[in-house]
Amino acid sequence: MNRYLVSALTLVGVPAGLAITGGNTQTVMSMTLAFWLAVLALFLRAPRTVLIVSLLLVAGLRGAYLVGSGWVWPATAAFVAVVLAGHLRTAVAAGGVALAYGFAWDGFVVEEHGSTWTLAHVGGETLWLAAALAAATAYRSTVRWQAEVARRLAQDEHERELDARRRRAEERVGIARDLHDVVSHTLAVVGVHLNVALDAFDSDPEEARSSLRLAQDVRGRAMTDLKSLVDVLREGEAPAIAEPADGLDGLERLAEHVRAAGLAVSLNEFGDRTAVPAPVATAVYRVVQESLTNTVRHAGASRVAVTVRYAPTSVVVDVQDDGEPPEHIVDGNGIAGMRERVAALGGALTTGPGRSGFTVRATIPFAA
Repeated sequence: MNRYLVSALTLVGVPAGLAITGGNTQTVMSMTLAFWLAVLALFLRAPRTVLIVSLLLVAGLRGAYLVGSGWVWPATAAFVAVVLAGHLRTAVAAGGVALAYGFAWDGFVVEEHGSTWTLAHVGGETLWLAAALAAATAYRSTVRWQAEVARRLAQDEHERELDARRRRAEERVGIARDLHDVVSHTLAVVGVHLNVALDAFDSDPEEARSSLRLAQDVRGRAMTDLKSLVDVLREGEAPAIAEPADGLDGLERLAEHVRAAGLAVSLNEFGDRTAVPAPVATAVYRVVQESLTNTVRHAGASRVAVTVRYAPTSVVVDVQDDGEPPEHIVDGNGIAGMRERVAALGGALTTGPGRSGFTVRATIPFAA
């Protein structure tokens, strides 16, 4: 509670209360009591110290017959400040001691006050103090509850913001993987077609034109995919409407592109693929795409076999080429991206030397 407010309330309330209760025996002393209680509330920082000194000052003036009423109510503001500071027990104990002292003084020391008068006055002060302490406690509880609600709301908002940032980061990682897959595959296939066109430019112009048309087709589809991904990366703009990401229906087209580059590709599918969810289908496509890209660029292979097995609750992708496996396998962006994509769906991906070349195997589960 603001000590300036406590001081002001004391300075105004004490003379008014003494006048109403008939305790204003001397106006000078009433104002003196109010002044010193206000000074204590203003300059003493510790609320409990203010309360104790205020009660001693009130008891001293009552005992000297300088004021005619009040044992605890003149220090009401000090009581409230103590409660609001979190010291309710101190306030109750100090008030109880002051009231007991006042009852003993009025009942046994001052002979003209009978028991009825004493009980009426001390009892009235007891009720007043109880009401003041209850009101202060209720106010403090309300303030603390409001602060707790505000803190929890702020915490929830912070958690929502962190969750949104985490989702955006995950989405951007996924987009980065897609960008790598699209660019890497496109450059590898287009590069092969351009080499074929260059070699056949003089000897077989028709084959050169066919290779260039295939390269143009691959480039056009890659540009569409890249535009869609770049639109998603732009902040503050709605992503452009684009074709859905390639899935299982794009496997044959993918194989055709690589076959046109001069690599024999066999695509074998077993089982029913109708129940495969779209995220799993996209992951299968990307695994096959990256595996074929690595084969075209690095393996020096002449043929590659792609096998996809559909089970009721999983898909197994196996890509086996007949190239020369590397001595040391390094998880570059492509292999790391495949592994992260598969792991995000609860699956596993392994790479390594196969029976006659290099093998990529991915197992991706899904709910039946």
